[in-house]
Amino acid sequence: MPDPSATSRSAVAVRPVARGLLFVTAGLTGGLVMVIEILGARVIGPFFGVSLFVWTALISVTLLSLAGGYAFGGWLADRRPSADWLYGLIAAAGAYVLLVPMFKVGAMEFGLGFGLRGGTFVAAMLLFGPSLFLLGCVSPYLLRLAAADLARLGRTAGVLYAVSTAGSFAGSALTGFYLLGYVGVSNGLRLAGGLLVALAIIHFLLARRWQGLVAGLALLPAAVGQPPLPSVTLDNGTRASVIAAHDGFYGAVKVVEYRGGSLATREMIIDGLVQGGMDAADGRPIYEYAYLLSRLPLAVRPEGRSALVVGLGMGAAPSWLARAGIDTEVVEIDPLVRDMARRHFGFREDIPVHIEDARTFLARDGRHYDYILLDVFNGDTTPGYLLSLEALRAVKQRLAADGVLALNLIGGVDGDEAMLPAIVRTLQEVFAGVSLHPAFVPAADQPLAGNFVLLASDGPLAFARPPALDDVHPLAASVRRLATQPPIPVNTAGAVVLTDEFNPLDLLDTAYKESVRRHIIETTPHQILLAG
Repeated sequence: MPDPSATSRSAVAVRPVARGLLFVTAGLTGGLVMVIEILGARVIGPFFGVSLFVWTALISVTLLSLAGGYAFGGWLADRRPSADWLYGLIAAAGAYVLLVPMFKVGAMEFGLGFGLRGGTFVAAMLLFGPSLFLLGCVSPYLLRLAAADLARLGRTAGVLYAVSTAGSFAGSALTGFYLLGYVGVSNGLRLAGGLLVALAIIHFLLARRWQGLVAGLALLPAAVGQPPLPSVTLDNGTRASVIAAHDGFYGAVKVVEYRGGSLATREMIIDGLVQGGMDAADGRPIYEYAYLLSRLPLAVRPEGRSALVVGLGMGAAPSWLARAGIDTEVVEIDPLVRDMARRHFGFREDIPVHIEDARTFLARDGRHYDYILLDVFNGDTTPGYLLSLEALRAVKQRLAADGVLALNLIGGVDGDEAMLPAIVRTLQEVFAGVSLHPAFVPAADQPLAGNFVLLASDGPLAFARPPALDDVHPLAASVRRLATQPPIPVNTAGAVVLTDEFNPLDLLDTAYKESVRRHIIETTPHQILLAG
């Protein structure tokens, strides 16, 4: 004979909430889990770098937090089978998400005490672990509240999980295709937190739980409002100000201006890495690589008349080439970078910019160029798929006979984990000649690692004339010395040829990449890195 009390206990859990709201809750919370995870990588990226380690930390924290939430939620649902508890947990998750933009700087500074890799995990856990844990409680709670008829438990569970997974799909697609580009990371988090709190408010309103309703309404003001862009005085008295900050589909783009004494400089920063800097008064670049990248190809092949620049940055290279009379085009994947270059760095409107992935642009049959300049970074390194054997062959197909390819790269030359030998070896499979030029003055007691410009061509790479360096900015005066130095020899014995099938660039120079990121964190005010 069945126990009537069991049916009674199951039924009483359903009365406070409509079954339709339960399914809405499953879909919305499932979607917001993915929103938080994807936005989380973009929160941490400008500080710790956009790398494999950041995504590893976010995915690990997500899985660990959800697993803990599933276990705790199931335990709690059996002891407190009340919708008020469920929506209280959801409101708490929303409140925590709303707080993330306010304490992200402190959380990441705390994480630094555990090193870069450990710090990434610790910061991710502090920033997103609690809210994901609370959202993990939702699924078992929903099943406990919805399963009034044990004979249909399997069907109910299947529908709930299907709705939740569909919500996760929608959350992933909406975040990747729309939220990041049109709302931004911080506003995306406020929207996610606000939706969770609003869901709880709807329940408390329908259930006439006035205390919960008032508490939920009190949280909503945190979902609106945008803090002003920061301005910080450095130890040497220089004033650093973020004059623009926007989140795009491909990275967090900031324009930072430094003013000290009679000098004012302006830099474009994408995901924490400087993509170019100029004198704010006269527009001249302040970093050596910008001069070497644009001037060395013309010194090798002065008769060239056309150029393609892959990766716009602040636009220094294409702007100079156009002024030098070279018919110049640009391929840039992010329209935000183009707009910021025009608005804040004086990039000319009459230089064509193709908003497209470089690999697909180069793979098509089309115009041939005397020069192709490749200056693309995703986080702390150049995307490997642009440096594979297949990609470089596609580049060569778009070069004129004896045309020159110039690449701006950051990496090391010496050691088993150095990435430049692999890149040079791959280039040698495609071009007759390759030369490596440092865009920094090497230190005698340090490994040879830093910013390099590589030249590749089937024609001679000796300079036909001296590089044009009449307009060098005083801050980049060392470029005159660098441009006259002979190329750096590279030992490619044992170096791997990079292909689409096997391309370990993300795993090469990891120690150097971490040192670069550590230097960025130590020398750039954290409020600047995390602005927006």
